Amino acid sequence: MHDKGITAAAVCVYPARVSDAVDTLKAAGCNIPVASVAAGFPAGQTPLETKLAEIRLAVEYGAREIDIVISRSLVLTGQWEGLYEEIRLCRAACGDAHMKTILATGELGSFANVYKASMIAMMAGSDFIKTSTGKEVENATFPVGIVMMRAIKEYYWQTGYKVGFKPAGGIRTAKEAITWLMLVKEELGVEWLTPELFRLGASSLLGDIEQQIFYHVTGSYPLQHELAMA
Repeated sequence: MHDKGITAAAVCVYPARVSDAVDTLKAAGCNIPVASVAAGFPAGQTPLETKLAEIRLAVEYGAREIDIVISRSLVLTGQWEGLYEEIRLCRAACGDAHMKTILATGELGSFANVYKASMIAMMAGSDFIKTSTGKEVENATFPVGIVMMRAIKEYYWQTGYKVGFKPAGGIRTAKEAITWLMLVKEELGVEWLTPELFRLGASSLLGDIEQQIFYHVTGSYPLQHELAMA
């Protein structure tokens, strides 16, 4: 499918594996960008200086996208200026790299906190806001997605700047992915349905996508041994 332009938007790895991923994709003649989770992923319980150093190293190793994770305590204790400053410094450390800010919505306590954290992340320079690390008890849910998308819409109305949206964690079937596509279309419009403005966390989704493509091509679902990811 690569020759038809159907690829993943990015391959995401830990900072220590960025160089390996860059070299492997280059050897395969593939231009898919390497993303790296940084800034204390997944818990965010890392000193700010360490977070910034980790981001800079990932970029130095060749990451073209950085996924940071916020300090949940700043949200839960209402330290909104502190949250803004943390994300702003992370944005600066990313340099030219694209930055997605993971809110870990399942740990923020309320929809109001999700909305405020979304707005602050965008104000601080995030290119994308992302629901979850995939490690929380509760990850991407449709109600949280609507809250975040309405914050994106409000931010766009106020500034004219489009910020991307990425639900991640717990998305396991193609049908769920299609529901997210429909939701984004209804809330944000067709212009958001591009890799530049909409992504899906697909770590748990790949197996089902393989099965659906197999069914489309052959007319039957595969046996367990017929697909690598099954």
